[in-house]
Amino acid sequence: MRILWVSALVVAGDQLSKYVIKANLSLHSPVPVLGDFFRLTFVENSGIAFGIKIGTALPLFTGLSLLAVGIITYYLYQARSSHVAVQTALALILGGAIGNIIDRITYGRVVDFLDFGIGTYRFYIFNLADSAVTVGVGLYLLMSFLLPQESQEAEIEAGQGME
Repeated sequence: MRILWVSALVVAGDQLSKYVIKANLSLHSPVPVLGDFFRLTFVENSGIAFGIKIGTALPLFTGLSLLAVGIITYYLYQARSSHVAVQTALALILGGAIGNIIDRITYGRVVDFLDFGIGTYRFYIFNLADSAVTVGVGLYLLMSFLLPQESQEAEIEAGQGME
């Protein structure tokens, strides 16, 4: 499946950007890019989305993340004859999930560095993998509304008939 190149590019870009950040920035020291609105701030997230702490549940959460990657891969296989935007959405989600799992398995935490906000009002710091998952979910939801229902059902049946 050629669409897996999208996932591979997300993982490569995510891991490369995290390597560059770790090699060049000090932990918790913001570097302004567009004034105070956009900064690069190297943080390590031992929690899950939006900094929610998971404490000693890291192995369980990592296992569930690996299960999610398996499920996304299955859906991507099922969607192989679907609209390219649906495949792209799933490939973005898959690549983002793998990028963050690599960090969790390798370091026990995820490197985040994209820091947006105004003054003391800051959004949660995130990374390219998080962005890929967010864009992928948004695109998938958008396509679920834009594609005619009959087309979606036909694509699902076609994918299931090829097993």
